[in-house]
Amino acid sequence: MILHQVRDNRADAEAVHTVTTAAFPDEEWSERRTARFLRRVRHLATTDPAGCWLAEDDAGTPVGAVLASLRESLWGLSLLVVAPGAQGKGVGTELMRRALAYSRGTLRGMICARPHAAAARVYRGAGFGLHPTMRMTGTVDATRLSVPDGPAIEGGPAHRDLMDSVDRRLRGSAHGPDHEELLRHCRVVVADDLGGSGYCYLADDGRVELLAATSRRIAVRLLTSALLGLPAGATATLRHLTAEQEWALDVGFAAGLDLAPDGWLCLRGMRPPRPYLPSVQYL
Repeated sequence: MILHQVRDNRADAEAVHTVTTAAFPDEEWSERRTARFLRRVRHLATTDPAGCWLAEDDAGTPVGAVLASLRESLWGLSLLVVAPGAQGKGVGTELMRRALAYSRGTLRGMICARPHAAAARVYRGAGFGLHPTMRMTGTVDATRLSVPDGPAIEGGPAHRDLMDSVDRRLRGSAHGPDHEELLRHCRVVVADDLGGSGYCYLADDGRVELLAATSRRIAVRLLTSALLGLPAGATATLRHLTAEQEWALDVGFAAGLDLAPDGWLCLRGMRPPRPYLPSVQYL
């Protein structure tokens, strides 16, 4: 097995994508989703080259990949995949070791994990606590949602300082350059008044990509505003809701969304931030 850092080029990004699609053959990959995936790989290869590794067999075929980020004092795992034929041969363990080496000296760590038993063992063995999560999905019934209790406006690059400030308060570290990438393919709703501050990224497929707020009231306002902003009949998805996010469950149930188990929010050196819905990709 040969390991090398993922480089900021299309060939390496496509190699990571090849391994990922092989590891999850039942998932659908639209042209848009693929383009965003390739952008994420290259974004993290640029900002965090020491946390991004590609494993190849002796023939040069990609068999595994890991993408990890370091934002101030928080380390996050964005991706860990191993091709089916290489599983159980130590590839994932070695990739995780390289990614964790990038976390040395950090206080906190976060992973949004799929319901995969082998991965859960690896994360627990690395010292992460496993917090079961839920997902909500379905067609939004706007008639059942209450009118937001205050203004939530369309955000943008001008709100970077506000968003980083909220991040630091909730998870101890800003998202920094990840906001630039998120703004490329999501709309962001922002609230800032005497009741608190917060923001919510919403992808064009109805997925809540990331939500952070300094109070439950602001979080409810942001999530409600984001769902009401979807086109009529659109499907919404909320992911990795821990038991601490009951406010999100209430909004989701009011909107007519269905609830199901999801995976785990894996944390080290911290409790689940709240009110907070993590980004699977950017945490």
